[in-house]
Formats: sequence, structure tokens, C-alpha cells
Amino acid sequence: MSSIALIDYGAGNLRSVHNALVAAGADNVAVTADPDLVAKADRIVLPGVGAFAACMNGLSAIDGLVGAMEQRVRGEGAPFLGICVGMQLLADAGEEHGRHAGLGWVGGTVRAFDPAPGLRIPHMGWNDVVPGFAHPVIAAGEAYYLHGYHFADAVDVAATSSHGGSFVAAVAKDNIVGVQYHPEKSQAYGLATLERFLNWRP
Repeated sequence: MSSIALIDYGAGNLRSVHNALVAAGADNVAVTADPDLVAKADRIVLPGVGAFAACMNGLSAIDGLVGAMEQRVRGEGAPFLGICVGMQLLADAGEEHGRHAGLGWVGGTVRAFDPAPGLRIPHMGWNDVVPGFAHPVIAAGEAYYLHGYHFADAVDVAATSSHGGSFVAAVAKDNIVGVQYHPEKSQAYGLATLERFLNWRP
């Protein structure tokens, strides 16, 4: 029985993500901010809703949590999934309301969409996921997005989509994967994404 730590730092759609993980086949999901549980989890999921800085500050404010994530994910290779702002926090920095440091696990900077005539911001609704290479978690399809910022200049792009130009839909690096879209709101496609994550053996 694989244990999953769904990180609770006050900035994620936790109930929906928890229910989607269970629907995808997870049987041991702990919604937690406890560094000890995170350090022992078989898999880690980091959701996120809201502004980059507020999310990063919330994560950093919990004593020992970032360190436990670093140890378990980057040190010991536990599979990791970041969702929406949870993916964006993987970046070196975010530029929402000033420049703020991220986790720095995947190179790149989170920036606002460039405004253009007729372009709706935030980007909201269903859009394509177009993989750039074969990956065990990321597949072609349509997913649900809700975001006004995107992961720019990423060096580990696993998939793209388009809204006033191409943007990063997913990143992947070793045992780390992040998706800009919301699997928990993406119906059958989203559940299939989570199921692939649960079965992933990086």
C-alpha cells in the first residue's frame, strides 16, 4: 500500500485533489503539513491555488516542511507531482507582485501572460495538452486550466498548450513532474493522469 502525502499549506484545493486521487486508485492519502509524514511518504503531491508569493510563503512558514520535501524528493527520489501553482513553485522564481524565489527544482521563471487584444486573462477552461516527448505520466489530451501566470523559459518542458502563443502545460525532471492544468477538474483525462502518476516508477 503506497502512502501519499498531499501537502496542506493553506493554498490548495485539497478536498477535490484528495477525492480525485482516491478515484484514481489511491488508498492511503494523508492530507498533511507534518514534515515527519512527508519524509516517509512513498509519493508527494503539492497542489496550489492563488498567488505565487503567498503560496511559497505559506509553504516556507511551516517549520521543516520544505526540508522534508527536499530530502524525500530530491535526495531519496520519491515521485512528486505539482499541480497548478504547485507546479509553478518548482521554478527558480515567480514574478507575481514582485520577484520571489521558488523551490528551484526546475529551471525557469513564472511570468504573467502578455496581454493582447482579444486574449482572455486568466486563461480559463479546456485546452490541449501536447507532449513534447514520451513520458509515463504525461499524455496527449484536453485538460482544464485556470491561471494568469505561466512557467516561462522552463528547461524541462514535458508538454505545451496554447493561449496567445505556446505555454508550458507540464514539466518533468527525473522523479519530478508538474502540470499547469487541474487533474482534479479534468474529468476522465485528469483521473487518467493521476492514475499514471500513482503507477509511475521513476
